[in-house]
Amino acid sequence: MRYELNGASWKGMAKMGENSTSGKAEISVPACDYRRVLEMISSKWTVLVLHALEDGSKRYRQLERLIEDISQKMLTQTLRQLERDGLVKRDIRPTVPPMVDYELTALGESLLVYIREFKTWTRLYYPLVEQARLAYDMGKTESE
Repeated sequence: MRYELNGASWKGMAKMGENSTSGKAEISVPACDYRRVLEMISSKWTVLVLHALEDGSKRYRQLERLIEDISQKMLTQTLRQLERDGLVKRDIRPTVPPMVDYELTALGESLLVYIREFKTWTRLYYPLVEQARLAYDMGKTESE
């Protein structure tokens, strides 16, 4: 199967995670890039920090106030990981004491587009998930 990206085409994988030589799925192995991205964003704190930064740069204490129930340790770890992944930029201003601002990079902005879609899906469909869970739980109770 041929794919095209930015005008260049290549023979790629037929399905997400499929090995082009063996045809076997590789979704659950570390070689799958999709799995790696899921690992990056699987933390609720990662997604919440990205959302908190979508309106522009913020100082550490601003983020701490915006994100309910996040500990200093988790916020620090999350910001460091997001900076390492290239999604967040840390800007240190040489003042006394130093002022540190965090903002999304272009890469972070590009990921936020998809996270916003996930938020839209949640707003539209999560009530149906809750209904399905309730129906499932009621069925389990009746059959026991």
